[in-house]
Amino acid sequence: MSDRAEVVAGIDIATAAVRVVCADAHGRVRARGGAELPPPRRGEGGRSEQDATAWWPAVAAALRQATGTLPAGGREVVAVAVAATSGTIVLADGRGEPLGPALMYDDRRAAGLNARAQEAGAPRWRALGLSVAPTAALGRIAWLADADRHAYALGHRPHGKGHGAHEAAGRSRPVASARHLLHTPDLVGWRLTGGPVATDWSHALKSGYDARAGEWPDEVLDELGVPARWLPSVRPPATPVGAVCAEAAAETGLPAGCAVRLGMTDGCAGQLATGAVRPGQFVGILGTTYVLKGVTRDLVADPSGALYSHRHPDGWWLPGGASSTGGEALAHLPSGRLPALDRAAADRGPASVVAYPLRREGERFPFVSGAARGFVLGTPADDADRHRATLEGVAFLERLALERAAELGVAVEGPLWAAGGGSRSPLWTRIRATVLRRPLRVADHAETAFGAALLAASGTLHPDLTASAAAMVRPGRDVAPDAREQAALDASYATFTEALRERGWLR
Repeated sequence: MSDRAEVVAGIDIATAAVRVVCADAHGRVRARGGAELPPPRRGEGGRSEQDATAWWPAVAAALRQATGTLPAGGREVVAVAVAATSGTIVLADGRGEPLGPALMYDDRRAAGLNARAQEAGAPRWRALGLSVAPTAALGRIAWLADADRHAYALGHRPHGKGHGAHEAAGRSRPVASARHLLHTPDLVGWRLTGGPVATDWSHALKSGYDARAGEWPDEVLDELGVPARWLPSVRPPATPVGAVCAEAAAETGLPAGCAVRLGMTDGCAGQLATGAVRPGQFVGILGTTYVLKGVTRDLVADPSGALYSHRHPDGWWLPGGASSTGGEALAHLPSGRLPALDRAAADRGPASVVAYPLRREGERFPFVSGAARGFVLGTPADDADRHRATLEGVAFLERLALERAAELGVAVEGPLWAAGGGSRSPLWTRIRATVLRRPLRVADHAETAFGAALLAASGTLHPDLTASAAAMVRPGRDVAPDAREQAALDASYATFTEALRERGWLR
């Protein structure tokens, strides 16, 4: 491959930053870029907002940084795709300018409206194996539609030619001027192409889109008073929706005419980046929380709502669930202490106590219980023993998650892919493999921006997503179970699950 080889760009718009990865047809990362975003403003009533006018300047800056280091200055980029947080939305006018702040993925102001949405669409949600969570974007769309009771205004408003320009504080624009309901990638896609674009069925999921029936839920939207004219058309991820316009090319370093393809949510893109793209392949992502995601040929319906499915770009399904605990169980520890604690915990062997390291109220996966609370059974001998018990407790949740998937008829084939920051710990990965009684395959480039790049490559550098993953994702490295610790960890797992049942959290 020459230095002028064609590349694709994947964009990850996270809560606090934008990241860009440019990769070639073999998955080699040729350039990176990044830019910070203003932190969300969180307040009373569970409100969580961000200045949506900050998204495009940050994306443009990150792209300029990446394209500026490519040999041809960005002219070799043939396609771009965007992944972002799931359920972040903003209203825009006819020019695609935000009318107010973005309502973030964790905004709870519309919990009551989401409860109404759950009731109004109960048959549909049952068929989808889905429940409308208190933070779902669907309720927030209805909240925005209720213009008589709520004023959608924050004082920072775009005006003029520059997308980053603002009006004076205190001025507002009426909801009545709204023309478009945009997810984060929809707004960025508008800036890239110079006009409105379709959304993908992954980012639209929490807004209520039914990927099984291929439609918006009219009966729910009518009940909630959501104007149908606000909602975008929906297409599969990786679908081409336009080309980079001259203005965006000048701002980003991308070539005019570069294809813009639809992406997926950050969680889905992170899964794709591991190479888990075919039925039977699953990945355990151990970040701030633990997430299990995989691929099945058919839709899996979980009556409890703990496991729910996005739709695969090729029409398969992506069942998954996110726990309320994970790496955040170690957040209280100074990062400098972790290597020493890992070494001490490795030397000690299996913990003498059993822990459920939940640091907040309620669990959402692999079981659903608002009453769930963390616990430790016994008294740890020392800090190393406590640390080891915490690592084991998260691994026990992962085993429980796989067992729940099996109960629903989901077959996990081959090694379980491992991704996320927790997978960088050799000790934790070995504990997980031993608890699961199966090898873990640690992914090399399991990052959201790389997953977005795979979608950009689908139909450009490669025929489809499966071909993109086969050509671009590295094989990773396998970590085997430790037979010496198997019996002790099996016994602790039995104690763990029995404790959950005794408390009435697990049936």
